Amino acid sequence: MTGTTLIWFLLIGLCAGWLASNLVKGGGSGLIGDIVLGVIGALLGGWLFGLLGISTTGLLGALVTAVVGAIVLISLFRVARRS
Repeated sequence: MTGTTLIWFLLIGLCAGWLASNLVKGGGSGLIGDIVLGVIGALLGGWLFGLLGISTTGLLGALVTAVVGAIVLISLFRVARRS
């Protein structure tokens, strides 16, 4: 992974984490929290989209995949916290 690729990966993770945090619970998780949420969400979203046979391309596709994954991740944390 080159430096430029890593920077794009982190920027998409930051944007996805911030969007998911605001869509689901109404507030951001801080810079590091949003990056972590977005990066893990991107991995989870890619895995879920692969299972469903959905493919995305480009920057917008990566952002959508990461946001969906981050929303699923937030939802899983909420369910786990309730039990």
